[in-house]
Amino acid sequence: MLDRDQVHKVAHLARLELTPEEEVQFTSQLGDILEYVEQLGELDVRDVAPTTRAIDVSNITRHDALKPWSDRDAILSNAPDQDGDFFKVPKIMEDVD
Repeated sequence: MLDRDQVHKVAHLARLELTPEEEVQFTSQLGDILEYVEQLGELDVRDVAPTTRAIDVSNITRHDALKPWSDRDAILSNAPDQDGDFFKVPKIMEDVD
């Protein structure tokens, strides 16, 4: 069973400032959560396939298709900096000798 000292210690490690009333409240709530997790641990899940979600989720995305753009100057005019026909971006990697 979770006690108030453990909640206080976890709050300290997480850099949370809890009032004494919050410590009492969280002790009860976290205790209930841990009891529920213990109940889940008793389930036989040998024949259940691993999953990352409880329900199926599909992404609605468009197919990425390369399309030429005829007005290069219009695109480059949006760049904060450019070098000829190219976007100029800050260097993010250092030279390795």
